[in-house]
Amino acid sequence: MQRRTFLIAPLALAAASPHPIVESHVHLFGDLAAFPTHPNGPRRNAPDPLENYVPFCREVGIRRAVHVSAEPYQDDHRYLEHCFTIEPEPGFIKGTVLFDTTAADTPRRLTEIVRRNPGRIVALRLHRTADPKLPPTKPGDPIRDRDLSHPNTLRVWRTAGELGVAIQAHIVPHYAPAIEALARQAPDTLLIVDHFGHAGVAGSVRGSNGIQLARGEWGYKDPAEFRKTLALAKLKRVVLKVSSLQYSSRRPHPHEDLRPLVRQAFDAFGPERLMWGSLGHSLAEFKEQAALFDTLFDFISPADKARIQGGTALDIFNFRL
Repeated sequence: MQRRTFLIAPLALAAASPHPIVESHVHLFGDLAAFPTHPNGPRRNAPDPLENYVPFCREVGIRRAVHVSAEPYQDDHRYLEHCFTIEPEPGFIKGTVLFDTTAADTPRRLTEIVRRNPGRIVALRLHRTADPKLPPTKPGDPIRDRDLSHPNTLRVWRTAGELGVAIQAHIVPHYAPAIEALARQAPDTLLIVDHFGHAGVAGSVRGSNGIQLARGEWGYKDPAEFRKTLALAKLKRVVLKVSSLQYSSRRPHPHEDLRPLVRQAFDAFGPERLMWGSLGHSLAEFKEQAALFDTLFDFISPADKARIQGGTALDIFNFRL
C-alpha cells in the first residue's frame, strides 16, 4: 500500500479542555464503494470517515484517537490501514483489529498486520456477550462469541503479548472469570475491558441504536454481577474503559444508577487504569458525554480527571503529543 500523509489538514488545537483528551474508542467507516461491508458483516454502516471526524476533534480538543475496527468490516482491515495514510499529523490515530481467536492462522495474520504497521496496532478485539445458554459461534459465523476455552484462544492471547498488542475484551460480567483465567495464563499481555464491562445490564444487551449485542433475550437482574468484572482489577495489567455507559444503565441519561458502580470501579482500578471513550462524533454528543463524566465522577480530583480522560490512554497506547 502506498503511504500518503497529510491529506487532511493538520490539527488546530481547541481550548475545550485544560488537559489532553484521547478518544480510546471510535468507529470510523469509509466510502462503501471503496471499503464495502464484509459479506459476513452483521450489519452495514453509513460512511463516517476520518475526513469528517478530524474537524470534530479540532472543535473539542481530542488530541489522539483509537479507531476500533468494527464488525461490519470483520477481519478486513483495509480501511483502518487507509486511515494511517491520511491522518492530520503523524501518530494521530492508532487502531484495533478483529480476527477469529479460534482460527489457526490468526497468530500469523496478527503478526503480519502489526509488523506492516509498526506502532499502530494497539489491540486485538474479541466479543463475548451472548446468552451463556447458547453455544459459542463457529468459523463461518460473524466474528463474535467464539469459544473462550478453545486452545487457540490462549495462543492468540500470548502472541498478542509478544507483539506488544493488548487483548480488548467486549464482554458482559458472566464471562469475566473466563477472561481472568486467560489473562492469568498470559500475564505479559495487557487486557482492556470495553464499555465498562456492561455492568448491571438488564434484559437484552442492546445499544442505544438498537443493534443487538447479545444473541438471545437475556440479561442481568442484579448489578452485583459487576463484582465479576471488578475482580479483574486484582490483575495488574488490566484497564477498564469508561465508555458507552448507556449499555450498563437501566435509567435514562444521566444514568444515575451507575453512581455506585462508577465509585466501585474507581476504587478497584484507580485513575491510572481507567480511560475515557465513545465521545461521539458531534459537539452535542461530546458535550453530553463530558457532562455525564462530570456527573458520575464528581468525587475525583482534577488530576484524576486528566488521567482518565487522556493520560491513561496516552501511556497505554504509547501516543506522543
